[in-house]
Amino acid sequence: MSDLDSDDTVEGPAWRQRAVSRSLHAARSRAERRVQRFLDAAFELIDEKGTTEFTIQEVIDRSQQSLRGFYQYFDGKNELLLALFEETIREATEDLQSVIDAASTPIERLRAFTIRLHEWCDPSEKPRKRGTHNRRPVVEFSVHLATEHPEQVKAAMAPITDTMLNLTRAADASGAISVDDPRRAAMLVQQTVMYSWFGNRLAESARMRLTAEETWDFCCRGLAAR
Repeated sequence: MSDLDSDDTVEGPAWRQRAVSRSLHAARSRAERRVQRFLDAAFELIDEKGTTEFTIQEVIDRSQQSLRGFYQYFDGKNELLLALFEETIREATEDLQSVIDAASTPIERLRAFTIRLHEWCDPSEKPRKRGTHNRRPVVEFSVHLATEHPEQVKAAMAPITDTMLNLTRAADASGAISVDDPRRAAMLVQQTVMYSWFGNRLAESARMRLTAEETWDFCCRGLAAR
């Protein structure tokens, strides 16, 4: 889709510029709709299977598009899954912001963000599903994506990483917590929360799984909360 994102200036009369602009806008809109059909088809397959173990052909059949069309927008399945991961982060970021806005103090905002992030990463303890689709298989597959596409995954995670850092800094500045390096503290909390699902998967029984509240309590003690 790089040809649709060109910054080249169209020279000539104003009517020509308007006509070309409309043409490019229409082409971009068509491309976005086609890409969205592939994403919707992949999410539907994940909802049905409970896993990312689907084939490109299944996505093509479900979206009622062509193999050629798929490879026009994606290099392969991993790039499609990366797009699904980015969509998951976008939806999670909007939801996380809503709980931050509902809290009043810096430490309450940090707590609300941390607990809700835990629920997105490991929704097993909550009866209701986070988001419009089953995002857990995508989140779990992100470990593999991080080894194959580290820079893209880092860029996708930036909104959550930046928010965690800003909330940690605010809580530290308010005196609610005391940390020497807010950036490293934020990283430790984020990594503890985001990969709690892995430890919970290894737990022998549901009783041994760590809850969002327990994870927050542990992080809170590490942040020397007052």
